[in-house]
Amino acid sequence: MNSYIPILLASVVSIGFVVMTLVGTHFLGPKRYSKTKNEAFECGIESEGDARFPISVKYFLVAILFVLFDVEVVFFYPYAVNFLEMGWQGFYAVLLFVAFFLCGFYYVIKKGVLDWNK
Repeated sequence: MNSYIPILLASVVSIGFVVMTLVGTHFLGPKRYSKTKNEAFECGIESEGDARFPISVKYFLVAILFVLFDVEVVFFYPYAVNFLEMGWQGFYAVLLFVAFFLCGFYYVIKKGVLDWNK
C-alpha cells in the first residue's frame, strides 16, 4: 500500500493546482463584458453567412476509422518489445489479433467506405 502514496500525493497536488488556478482566476481576473467582447472571433476575419453547412459523412467515417485502426496498431508495441519472452503462445495471440484486424479492414473495404467516388 505504501507504493501508492506517491501516486496519491501527485494526484492531490495536480488536482489542487487546477482547482486553485480556476478559483484564483475567477476571483482575481477582470470582469468586463461588452457586445464586442462577447462576439465570436475567428482569426480576425469578420464572420459572414451561416456556419451550418453540410459536410459529407465520409469525412467523419474516415476520421473514425483512422482513430480505430491507429489505436489497434498501438497494441503491437508490447508484442514487439516482448516477443521473445511470449514464445509461440504470444505469436498465436498476435496472429489472431492481426486476423481480427484484417477482418475489420476487409469489411471497411467491402462496404466502400474508402471509395470517395460513390
